[in-house]
Amino acid sequence: MISKYTLAFVGGLVALSAVPALAQTPKVNIQSEECDILIAGGGLAGSAAAYESLLAGKTVCVTEITDWVGGQISAQGTSALDERKTQRSLLFFNRGYLELRERIQKRYGMLNPGGCWVSSSCFMPKDGHELLFSMLQDAAKTGKGTLKWYPNTVIKDLDISNGIINNAIAISHKPAPNAPPLNTLPLSQTILDAYSYQDSPSFTKAVTKFIPKSGSTNLPANSAPKWYVIDATETGELIGLADVPYRLGIDPLSYLEPSSSSRTADPYCPQGFTYTFAMQATAQTQTYEIPSFYARYAPYYSYELPSLASFPFVFTYRRIFTPNPAKFEGIDFSFYKKDEAVVVGDISMQNWTWGNDYRPGTSNDNLIYSREQLQASGQLKKGGWMGGLRASTLEQAELLAKGYFYWLVTGTTDSQLKDIPKLPNPNYIFLSGLDSPMGTRHGLSKYPYMREGRRIIGRPSWGYPTGFTISEIDISRRNYNDDYYKKNLPPQMYANLRVALAGLESAAAITGSTPSSEIPIRTRSTIYPDTVGIGHYAIDFHPCLNLSPVETVGNTERAGERRGQGQAYPFQIPLRALIPQKIDNLLIAGKSIATSHIAAAAYRVHSFEWSSGVAAGITASFALEQKIAPFELVNNLPRPEPKLAELQKRIEKSGNPIAFPDTSIFNQDWSKWE
Repeated sequence: MISKYTLAFVGGLVALSAVPALAQTPKVNIQSEECDILIAGGGLAGSAAAYESLLAGKTVCVTEITDWVGGQISAQGTSALDERKTQRSLLFFNRGYLELRERIQKRYGMLNPGGCWVSSSCFMPKDGHELLFSMLQDAAKTGKGTLKWYPNTVIKDLDISNGIINNAIAISHKPAPNAPPLNTLPLSQTILDAYSYQDSPSFTKAVTKFIPKSGSTNLPANSAPKWYVIDATETGELIGLADVPYRLGIDPLSYLEPSSSSRTADPYCPQGFTYTFAMQATAQTQTYEIPSFYARYAPYYSYELPSLASFPFVFTYRRIFTPNPAKFEGIDFSFYKKDEAVVVGDISMQNWTWGNDYRPGTSNDNLIYSREQLQASGQLKKGGWMGGLRASTLEQAELLAKGYFYWLVTGTTDSQLKDIPKLPNPNYIFLSGLDSPMGTRHGLSKYPYMREGRRIIGRPSWGYPTGFTISEIDISRRNYNDDYYKKNLPPQMYANLRVALAGLESAAAITGSTPSSEIPIRTRSTIYPDTVGIGHYAIDFHPCLNLSPVETVGNTERAGERRGQGQAYPFQIPLRALIPQKIDNLLIAGKSIATSHIAAAAYRVHSFEWSSGVAAGITASFALEQKIAPFELVNNLPRPEPKLAELQKRIEKSGNPIAFPDTSIFNQDWSKWE
């Protein structure tokens, strides 16, 4: 016991082992760990869920495949806060997210120590982990909660019966004696071993069974759940393991998803993922050894657009450290395209669409296995779960990222900009080592930055007979008066689209008293009666590519994928989007909530992940205290739900907004929200 809270440190990282996806028997020595709330995934959503649960006095177990909390701001290396201008100017964020920003400010004496131009705050990934972990420790003290932290740990199995997760089996990893330290090898060379019970030559394992707290086991057999499990993983891992209904990749064209690039579903075309890395400006010109794999990936690399074809511009975009950040405050945007924008000692994190983005789009190289692929490989059998990811695709993405650095510093051709010369930039080094910004000996992020994973289909409810989903038209500012939709959608689909967007004129649209093409389209996002959080970001696409492998010469993006991108209205996070089918004590946080493929492109950034985690953490705590399952809070909508109103009041009173200012069906002017 440490003061009034507990920290349990378990685990390490594992080395490559060719482990087939077959049923396995756990080691004899299994330790039990009791929790009120088990959170799988220590990213921003998982950390937010833990933060609020600890403040509520709960015993919280957190598992994380890496040894850092924070996800995007740490282990994934994207330590540049994606925020919208108006929301940032009002500081209209969750209390924990605001505290994180304040701690960044205090650590550096400024919010933007990197002097980047993509964000108001760019900083070192290691600091993101340290600041966030200290927040969790302090939340445990303040709320008298108990934090049980399991780094380098994965969930291997779930015991599910009668719609309840009874326990979860996890495997933790630490280096074997005389083996290399953690974070020596990239993820592709450790992930299969991570899900194996057996010790490997490089790593030893510990197996833990997470169970409800013993003090909660005397409840009647048909009572509310005794504990809650929150899937806050980056790919919706527990969703796949539990085999609850979900979608992956493109949704078929419909009046709800009118900008879809496909008339049929395509689970093999989610958004691309990225291994980030850090590079530093030097005074001396460097020499470089050409990587053995570079020729394979060289045809892929590009600055993408003529307006972006400037190395200083790309470098300073996500600069996470500069010796003199004050120098760059208030300078005209065009300054960042000049060589003097970069000074010796600057460190930049790289995350670029035609650079280190890896964007597979076929069943031969997709990263996140579809349900059919999971079933075929035996991963849905008892004990057969191996993480649900293709290790060989991780490896290709790692090589692509390392090759991108070599292209930045030595490359002379651009795959997309044939007529624009690409100049070498030889005064830069690739930062690697356990003390480097990414905290890895290989220099890449510990885990790739994931933009899209499995997305649950919520339970059937009022207005959603096939399952709740947030769709494109719920948030997009796209001009649906554009002739494209009238010409390309089937007539009935187009009519349904206009009815769905009618807003205050919906009665006229439904009765047909006014032609659908003449009905004004609403100018706000959908307002949900069960909102439990907020978010705002553009619908931002990094589309999959047509050919396999990704680096195929002349490869192109999937046609029509960027049609759905563009500005979005400030939006809400409905509770129904967090509740999966089939299992009553599982909640979803982060990128795997019930959104469509297009909507997910906005529901994926830092502040949204935090808000969704807050919603999951407070909902789980509330459900335990009230002895009511979350689905019972929304199963009578649109009729009033007193307990739902009580939950919403609790979220708001704790300093966590569930709606943007002046949200109302009568407020149609959201144009000022940038």
